[in-house]
Amino acid sequence: AVEQKVRSENITKVLYPNDTTDQGKELRLRQQYFFVAASLRDIIRRFHFHNSAWAMFPDKVAIQLNDTHPVIGIAELMRILVDEEGLDWAPAWEITRRTFAYTCHTLLPEALEEWPVVLFERLLPRHLEIIYQINAAFLKEVAAAFPGDAGRIAAMSIIREGPERRVRMAHLGVVGSFSVNGVAALQSRLLAEFTLSNFAELYPAKFNNKTNGVNQ
Repeated sequence: AVEQKVRSENITKVLYPNDTTDQGKELRLRQQYFFVAASLRDIIRRFHFHNSAWAMFPDKVAIQLNDTHPVIGIAELMRILVDEEGLDWAPAWEITRRTFAYTCHTLLPEALEEWPVVLFERLLPRHLEIIYQINAAFLKEVAAAFPGDAGRIAAMSIIREGPERRVRMAHLGVVGSFSVNGVAALQSRLLAEFTLSNFAELYPAKFNNKTNGVNQ
């Protein structure tokens, strides 16, 4: 009698569940999507109180992605605009890229959040389709900017190829945002020079600093 209630409440009972197991990974991705989807619904609801034209959305709304955990919001907003609101892909992508800004907290490439493609296929198949489409257009942009550089294309792809294909959430965060920053001047500089250097070369105007807390 209470099974469905318990299952629904499990999503929010523990923040950042242990993701060393398959069950933990699945719960964490479910949780991230749940909070992002709820937040976007509330933002859109409040936007429509006083606005009707979607073109005004980026002028009225700014969404700061605090590290990679909410980056799935980029695909979710695209899904809402294209699937539910009936916008064409190009204006939907323009609205999305002008709405999100991304804060990257880590300098270690191996610590940047990635999700197995098979998990995305099972839990969020439409979002994976959207990410594939975003990535296809992005890689054409990279190829045009750096012709013949196959290694750079592979390094910058949102999808990491290999025995286990993975979705690189930090890459999606950079590609789908109008601004990228670290949490202190030094960290922001190192992000642009090392961790996300390929992206900083392609989008130098995106990278900047926002100091989080006290910094000397």
